[in-house]
Amino acid sequence: MALRFSLFSLFIFTTVVVFATTSFCSEQEEDPLIRQVVDGGEGDNHLLNAEHHFSLFKRKFKKSYPTQQEHDYRFKVFSANLRRARRHQKLDPSAVHGVTQFSDLTPAEFRRTYFGLKKPLRLPSDASKAPILPTNDLPEDFDWRDKGAVTPPKNQGACGSCWSFSTTGALEGANFVATGKLVSLSEQQLVDCDHECDPEEPGSCDSGCNGGLMNSAFEYALKAGGLMREEDYPYTGTDRGACKFDKTKIAAAVANFSVVSLDEDQIAANLVKNGPLADWSGFDLLGSLDAVGINAVFMQTYVGGVSCPYICSKRLDHGVLLVGYGSSGYAPIRMKEKPYWIIKNSWGENWGENGYYRICRGRNVCGVDSMVSTVAAVQTSQ
Repeated sequence: MALRFSLFSLFIFTTVVVFATTSFCSEQEEDPLIRQVVDGGEGDNHLLNAEHHFSLFKRKFKKSYPTQQEHDYRFKVFSANLRRARRHQKLDPSAVHGVTQFSDLTPAEFRRTYFGLKKPLRLPSDASKAPILPTNDLPEDFDWRDKGAVTPPKNQGACGSCWSFSTTGALEGANFVATGKLVSLSEQQLVDCDHECDPEEPGSCDSGCNGGLMNSAFEYALKAGGLMREEDYPYTGTDRGACKFDKTKIAAAVANFSVVSLDEDQIAANLVKNGPLADWSGFDLLGSLDAVGINAVFMQTYVGGVSCPYICSKRLDHGVLLVGYGSSGYAPIRMKEKPYWIIKNSWGENWGENGYYRICRGRNVCGVDSMVSTVAAVQTSQ
């Protein structure tokens, strides 16, 4: 009888989690890789589950390892990450956590390879002085993707260049607001050519795959005159090449950039209204989108849903792009629906919700409201 009740309980819990999954990503409805978050037990049962899911993982993400020793080590890491995904699921029940393409990496390897926001990182002291915009007419939901202002999610690869993708995303959106044309801009130009430093932050210089800061990247773009198109300066995911910047091929330039108030309504207002920040003689001023920093500890196991962990550090280590917000996202039974930010990431379309991350609004979860920059772009009048 006890066994029958236990099996029935497991069936009910599995059904709830699978139902939550179908609400955000229909193509993953039957994907067994996420079901490990409800597989209970340790010891032999856990080992069998881990072996099964590791086989699925290798097949789905085309993983192979050069030696049996490396294979066995990655299996141990993968098995530990299954347990970690379960812990994340308990701490973040309004999202779904499970197997991702990063499940064979230790947390330290993941941070070292895919994060790239420079440290030490201070919160902007001038955020309280940011321009205040009216907020009484903000829409309940807003998404720049619906308006065609956002390029598809890109993939930084095994390079800590997230800061460059956050920078180009903001400038791409700003360029679209004024011209109506969506142009993919070059991250590799920033990786190869941008070595700007924050004079108030020792060791904060933009350093290609070794990290950088969006504000420093905006400063570089302003001084250099702008960024080239992606097609003219394609991304390689390495920082060992010489700078190939061609000023005659600038596609978008920066007029000015500014931090945004830490108030969430002001962040939303800046996102929606895209008001000009400055005007330059001889230039047509464009609009702005917001580059943000975030603590990405829960993102290694994130599959979808609205992430709203009970506990999350506000130490910023990953640069992303804020593209919209929603008034209420799906939440499991007995949990209130949660307002959320829509975040464009740079780990490809196979991660998260087709390359995007939803994180709840209202209490600066994982530091998402702590460092927000907005950029004004310009197009030369030539």
